[in-house]
Amino acid sequence: MKNHLGLVLIASSLFLFSFANFFTIDDVATAIRSGNISQLSGYLDSRVDITMPDKADTYSKSQAEMVIRDFFATNEVQNFRVKHKGESAGSEFCVGILQTRNGNFETTLYMKQKGDKQLLQEIRFQATQ
Repeated sequence: MKNHLGLVLIASSLFLFSFANFFTIDDVATAIRSGNISQLSGYLDSRVDITMPDKADTYSKSQAEMVIRDFFATNEVQNFRVKHKGESAGSEFCVGILQTRNGNFETTLYMKQKGDKQLLQEIRFQATQ
């Protein structure tokens, strides 16, 4: 009986551990909604495409953190409302409205499966009228 219980505990632990690094678009949306760059940085891929109203480029993870931190500092986040989300072939995306003190930005997030994780590979902020 003890052997069976031990096997069940080991199998359960391995099962839970295999999903420990699985991120979803909802996790990213939550980090953006709170304007929490520390939380958001955990979801960034090693290279991230960032488009903003005044610039667009591909950044390393550490550069992307600084660019997004500056954007959030200039545009204090009030809320993020998801309008549409979907998935296809191991990728997830969502389009939403980022509400800030300086106005609203249509925001597009794109995550792709990389190894055993979904990582944020692209983020776009476009000012809305």
